[in-house]
Amino acid sequence: MTLVAGIDSSTQSCKVVIRNAETGELVRSGRAAHPDGTEVDPAAWWSALQTAIADAGGLDDVEAIAIAGQQHGMVVLDADGRVIRPALLWNDTRSASAARDLTSEVGPAEYARRTGLVPVASFTGTKLRWLRDAEPQNAALVAAVALPHDWLTWRLLGYGPADESPLGPALDALTTDRSDASGTAYWSPSTDAYDFDLFERALGRSGREALGADAGLPDPDARATGADAVILPRVLGPADRAGTTVELTSAADGSSFVPAGIVVGAGAGDNAGAALGLGAASGDVVVSIGTSGTVFAVTESAAQDESGAVAGFADASGLFLPLIATLNAARVLDSISRLLDVDYDTFAEFAMRAEPGAGGVVLVPYFEGERTPNLPDATASFHGLTIASTRRENFARAAIEGMLCGLGAGLDAVRAVGVREQRLLLIGGAAQNPAVQAIAAQVFDAPVSVPAPGEYVADGAAVQAAWALSGTRPSWPLQLIASPEPDHRPVIREQYARYAASVVSG
Repeated sequence: MTLVAGIDSSTQSCKVVIRNAETGELVRSGRAAHPDGTEVDPAAWWSALQTAIADAGGLDDVEAIAIAGQQHGMVVLDADGRVIRPALLWNDTRSASAARDLTSEVGPAEYARRTGLVPVASFTGTKLRWLRDAEPQNAALVAAVALPHDWLTWRLLGYGPADESPLGPALDALTTDRSDASGTAYWSPSTDAYDFDLFERALGRSGREALGADAGLPDPDARATGADAVILPRVLGPADRAGTTVELTSAADGSSFVPAGIVVGAGAGDNAGAALGLGAASGDVVVSIGTSGTVFAVTESAAQDESGAVAGFADASGLFLPLIATLNAARVLDSISRLLDVDYDTFAEFAMRAEPGAGGVVLVPYFEGERTPNLPDATASFHGLTIASTRRENFARAAIEGMLCGLGAGLDAVRAVGVREQRLLLIGGAAQNPAVQAIAAQVFDAPVSVPAPGEYVADGAAVQAAWALSGTRPSWPLQLIASPEPDHRPVIREQYARYAASVVSG
């Protein structure tokens, strides 16, 4: 039996799945927590990866591995391969004004034409502009820019600071893939190439694509004078290999946690990884309810939405992944269940006791600002409260309806760029809540199916690992556990839209 491993280095944790490459059967798995916050020292991801690998029983019998990770995060390295400052994550909104500046300078239509995106605070390019303006001393030290999965893949291959890695700081060995590169706002899914003019506009420094692991170390004297370009990871295709592992040992006790000779796949951004893990095809629209909420589909052509509502990403299979994202998803339910002082089962019971529309109670759930619509400074608000409607049942249902209505608006947006769905695949931890499933069938005007609980981002990375190993994309079965009867209730979206519009206009 040939085993492959897939890793999901997400906002909240690191998950490892080890699967049979031929059948997709799950053999074992492991996980480890990540620290909270919107900026994180990448060393915490590396430590969590080691812990999760150990929790999964190690990699001694694994032949290939790939890493999928949270998109957009800014990891900046100096000439010695050291992380210059904590990584800014996708949900860090401090670069909102930088996004506005970049959009004003280039124009939304031109940005969409060149990258498939219009800048918002999430994207790497806006974070680099923030770094240029807010921390010029750090910006001057930047020798390479990576995304979370790029940096972890580089470390897994044995690269890093000389005193922490066997192969040293070979920055030209950095790699990424189309899906993650497409979330930077300086790479084009349409041309499969970096837009170095937009990169320079962001950081104020010229850039170049990494030459490959055999390119050698940069000239430190040239870097000191700023005469050379900042290195960006080499962009790999879906079946490409980033390299093979060397033996890696733990700094804590000297034990080996990665054996030599494991094939390392290209890796992916988290949403593209999920699409690959689900085997999403034409007609499937994925609605993911995690730390963030996303709506995306695999398409044959690139999307270019100058309104900025839809990000025209690339996918992990060689196609495209038009996507909308919301900052407020499963944690909306966490917040309101804590407010009501109930567990998730009781929370679901409360929500199902209320009528569709929650008696007129509406939660606009912009607890952490919002990305779609682009309102980084917004806050959450309840509306429609009366003496009669102020009941725990209505609060619980309004939380679920508000979260799903934001994603319903996302479905409308991807439809506007040409996506046509036959079914919605509802995934993420919150999708297992029976109240979320039932209310989704009322909010969405399309058939809803719920796949079995799984680590689909890590599964997508495992698909990539098997693909890199054999040269052929595997086809693993998808198990569905629920397909709630369609029960569309327009009143839910209609009353939500009224109050959400007042937040946007206000």
